[in-house]
Amino acid sequence: MEIVVGAAVAAVVSAVMVLLLGRQRAGGVAVVDSGPAVRPAGRAPKRAGVSRATATAAAAPPALGSARQADEPLADEPARAVVQDAIDVELRERRAEIARIEERILSKEESLDVRLGELERRETSVDDRQRNLDHEVGRLKSAKQDQVRELERVSGLSAAQARQILLRELEEELRHDSAALVRQVEEETRRDAERRARSILATVMQRIAGGHAAETTVSVVALESDDLKGRIIGREGRNIRALETLTGIDFIIDDTPGAVILSGFDGVRREIARLTLEKLLQDGRIHPARIEETYYHARSEIENHIAEVGEQAVLEANVGTVHPELSKLLGRLHYRTSYGQNVLAHSIECARLASLLAAELGASGKTAARAALMHDIGKAVSHEIEGPHALVGGELARRYGETEAVAHAMEAHHNEVELRTVEAVIVQIVDALSGARPGARGESLEQYTKRLRDLEQIAMRHAGVQKVYAMQAGREIRVIVHPEEVDDDTAALLSHRIARDVEKELEYAGQIKVTVIRESRAVDFAK
Repeated sequence: MEIVVGAAVAAVVSAVMVLLLGRQRAGGVAVVDSGPAVRPAGRAPKRAGVSRATATAAAAPPALGSARQADEPLADEPARAVVQDAIDVELRERRAEIARIEERILSKEESLDVRLGELERRETSVDDRQRNLDHEVGRLKSAKQDQVRELERVSGLSAAQARQILLRELEEELRHDSAALVRQVEEETRRDAERRARSILATVMQRIAGGHAAETTVSVVALESDDLKGRIIGREGRNIRALETLTGIDFIIDDTPGAVILSGFDGVRREIARLTLEKLLQDGRIHPARIEETYYHARSEIENHIAEVGEQAVLEANVGTVHPELSKLLGRLHYRTSYGQNVLAHSIECARLASLLAAELGASGKTAARAALMHDIGKAVSHEIEGPHALVGGELARRYGETEAVAHAMEAHHNEVELRTVEAVIVQIVDALSGARPGARGESLEQYTKRLRDLEQIAMRHAGVQKVYAMQAGREIRVIVHPEEVDDDTAALLSHRIARDVEKELEYAGQIKVTVIRESRAVDFAK
């Protein structure tokens, strides 16, 4: 750094000296050139081509020339003094500027020296810290090795063995956390499913339920000729409007030859409309007044028929006397189906099964049979009263004087309320048996057995499974596991895995419940 500063100072000094010398030379020329300016005005410069007289005059005696040379320095002295003063002033200014430059350079040099010293001190400090850190790292490594050796000595395990134990514990903890997470996700999914179920079901019914709806909500009345369609419609449509207003059923008259289609969800109303139209066609007189008279007559016949069918069902089920209103509601079930199975026939079958099962188990056969006969009675008014048909049926039973045991068994057959009696369990069992037996509903025996077999095989191929039972027509799988191989967390994960496998491999309607049962028994003998 000192060499650089010295070189800079030398360069500045050299530049100043060169500048001053150049100005001095310029001043000398000015002095020489100023000589002729002080000559007398009467004298003129001599040229080369002059006369002899002039040459003779030039060669005058030396005394005269010497006098002239003596006068010229006297005339140049003031100019030289002025130039010399200017040069002195400029030299002083340059020296002052050089002094200032030297001061700045010296101050910068001192600053650089200070910074250099600071950097050297920092470098020394960093080196010291690095040595200390290296020393501490070595000491920590040595302490860690001593700690590991001491732990191995105290525990009697090597580092590899301890690592295996730690990994096993971590695996158990993670498995427990994953099981808890699965349960949380399932609960959130269930809540979300309940919220979205209505819109999804509405979309599904709109898109793919056409065939099933046509089978269960449409009746067809045959016509002898298509000319009768015009008479049914009437002038400006007054006859068909009267029919639809009275019956609450849509009369569809289209290009279908020889047929009128009656569409409605209420089977009783649809049957009244069908009977009304058939009577009108037989009579031949079709006008609003006759339509109204025929409608009330047909409704009376259907109501009487419903009462007779209900009483006949009570007699077949052998449950004693039933309130007339409940008997009528049972008769209305004659016009309703569930998966192709007549609901009234299903109820009578459940009553018979419940009576036999109660007798075997020592329960109340009368209570079980009455509850089984009326367990689906809420379906008769499901379009009029909101809520699950099981709860609606229980309220109707209480309203018309049935016992609390009968009402509870009716409410609990779909787990809407918690099971509290043996009769309630019996009603749930016979409902599943009647619906699950081959041929009871719209499913062939071969498809039924194949679906049950596939469900059991999917569940059996998982580790730790002991037995599998497909129940409720394949709507539930009960999996019994070895308690020593499967713990509670693994059981939760196992039910989740089985459900996912069923979703991937099988096609089915509705949902299938997967229940994993883990039983722990402690047995001892007193001797």
